[in-house]
Amino acid sequence: MLKEEAFYIGYITKTKGLKGEVQLYFEFEDYEQLDLDVLFVEMNGKLVPYFVASHKLQANQTGTFYFDDIDHIDKAQPLVKKKVYLPLSKKPEREDDEFYYTDLKGFIAIDETLGELGEIIEVNEYPQQFVATVHYKNRDVLFPLNEDFILEIDDEENTLHLDLPEGLLDIYLGN
Repeated sequence: MLKEEAFYIGYITKTKGLKGEVQLYFEFEDYEQLDLDVLFVEMNGKLVPYFVASHKLQANQTGTFYFDDIDHIDKAQPLVKKKVYLPLSKKPEREDDEFYYTDLKGFIAIDETLGELGEIIEVNEYPQQFVATVHYKNRDVLFPLNEDFILEIDDEENTLHLDLPEGLLDIYLGN
């Protein structure tokens, strides 16, 4: 399977015990709704299928997994820190009115004062907030996706209108 045919759900954080169990940290918001019978682990740029023998989901965005044919910690160790994907066909359907900050990837960010900043190339979730990355003036700049800064999201024009605090981007630009 190619990466374009899959969506990212998280990464394996560590092994647990000696019998090959691994812990998966979910970065996919609705991980409880996922069909987790086969996980695709990125190994050397390729997605390799791992069949789930059993799993248990936790409330803290993690789950523990046993895979078929991985019955010892030494077999599980190479999976640690690897990204995990599922086929696009297993992506849960969303309601038409559901919108997530991660949907802003590809939108054009426009600041009230500075004008067009550029295309949002990445949206990352951190414990306290979501942060967008834009390539602006030959540098990658980050800014929080905070309700106080967002003036309007136009999903027909794919634009995000912002009023960023004065001096925020100067940190990256060295002004």
